[in-house]
Amino acid sequence: MTTDENPPSQRVTHGRVLRLAGPIVLSNISTPLLGIADMAVIGRIPNPSALGAIALGGTIFNFVYWGFGFLRMGTTGLTAQALGAKNAHEVSANLGRALLVAVAIGLSLILLQGPIGLAAFALLKGSAEVQAQAHDFFAIRIWSAPFTLANFAILGWFIGRQKANTALLLQVFMNGVNIALNVTFVAVFGWAVKGVATGTVIAEIAAALLGVALAARDLKTVGWYWEWPRLLDPDKLGRMIAVNRDIMIRTFCLIFAFAFFTSQGARSGDVLLAANAVLGQFIAVSAFLLDAFGFAAEALVGQSVGARDRATLDRAVKLTSLWAGGAALALTLGLLAAGPFLIDMLTTSAPVREAARTYLPWAAAAPFAAVWCFLLDGIFIGATRSVEMRNAMALSLGVFLAAWWLLATPYGNHGLWAALIIFYLARGITLLRLYPSVARSISLKGH
Repeated sequence: MTTDENPPSQRVTHGRVLRLAGPIVLSNISTPLLGIADMAVIGRIPNPSALGAIALGGTIFNFVYWGFGFLRMGTTGLTAQALGAKNAHEVSANLGRALLVAVAIGLSLILLQGPIGLAAFALLKGSAEVQAQAHDFFAIRIWSAPFTLANFAILGWFIGRQKANTALLLQVFMNGVNIALNVTFVAVFGWAVKGVATGTVIAEIAAALLGVALAARDLKTVGWYWEWPRLLDPDKLGRMIAVNRDIMIRTFCLIFAFAFFTSQGARSGDVLLAANAVLGQFIAVSAFLLDAFGFAAEALVGQSVGARDRATLDRAVKLTSLWAGGAALALTLGLLAAGPFLIDMLTTSAPVREAARTYLPWAAAAPFAAVWCFLLDGIFIGATRSVEMRNAMALSLGVFLAAWWLLATPYGNHGLWAALIIFYLARGITLLRLYPSVARSISLKGH
């Protein structure tokens, strides 16, 4: 059945790329700004163990939540392709299926929080003080699991439908509430790490409820509805599971690399752990900014694939690459210039400030090294080429670990940062080598 709502124009222009990427930039930037706000609030506490606890706790939830990031990425690609094919019922059903999976996984994570916590803290080593506070963070934050994963599904659906302004509204709402609560709970009530975790849980619940309300209103407006036989269609569920399975494996490889990076920093002491965490906020800001162009590529490429339009695909890739590369260069130069000032804003600890300045050039190089893998991720997600993404990430993880093994012993934390940059480059190169097969799979419309 064709949609009752006309899909966005197939024509890709600079303006259309920016209209998609712009709101997503603002949406994405609110997330690392939340991390920076947490660092700034916790950084007022003289003991660096609190910063280390936030870093370790955040890394655990990178595993626990980001590992299920396929709920955002897979939903975007499948929804965009259904939109391009003008299949209204399937656009609607993609959200329903994703929400069902999100709630089921989230409840399972709450039930399994004991073994998850034991495994996580066995892998991530820190001082006794850091570990104790990170345990408190974990015990509170895990209760937001169903709502966090539902937010992934809702965000992916709105991006796939090219409703970037709605995605912006949801993210800004969630992170604005989170920042306000964290400042209140930490600076006013003195709850420290527990305050950050509590504020995050409340904000994620509020955002999920708002997202469901907006999606329900949207569906009602265009006359779409959910039918259980369609939601549980074996073929559609099978395709969704296959796509999401490969993206999940790919994401766990990615999160393992960053968890390994954090763990190795923790083994070097609380000061280096805190310094790497501060610099990690710069990388997070850069990644979320540059991911906006990857998100735009997901929506545009997915619609092109759904419509079987090779010319539009080529233009979408070209224009998103131009804008992403320019933004990455600007970020690298900006971090080199403003990095010392930003470090001082995030921590008052003199040893942490000094260590962060030492490794700042590596963090500044990250945006331009990483932008190409972010963009290619978006292209492959939009095309739902999840097998290639999985294989490329597994190979890149091997390259990262080999680089660390060769460089960490002679160069210490410098070697660890160098391995991270090599990891970004390996991800881009492996996906670029596979891109021609994506382009060839799309028939040229009208030929």
